[in-house]
Amino acid sequence: MYIYLIIINIFSFILYGLDKYKAIHNMWRIPEIVLISISFIGGGIGSILGMIIFRHKTKKLSFKILNTLSLLIFIYIIKNMSSWLFFYWQGCLYFTIIL
Repeated sequence: MYIYLIIINIFSFILYGLDKYKAIHNMWRIPEIVLISISFIGGGIGSILGMIIFRHKTKKLSFKILNTLSLLIFIYIIKNMSSWLFFYWQGCLYFTIIL
């Protein structure tokens, strides 16, 4: 799970940098739905860092709100998933001790 998060956030960060480069050089751009979607599948940190470091899409309120929302949702999911895994591990340990 953590490897996935690292990869998707690096990918998201690179996409924001690439889109900024394309915007400066009047090239074909990455669709906004792709940037937002990457954020919602786990790339929220990379998206927010890409926005800040590359100064890209920072004036669009929708990007600020959706990237922040995606990050908060993903933090909530990870927090609950880690507690579920903790209780699952305790249950397995308890079951092993009983046997």
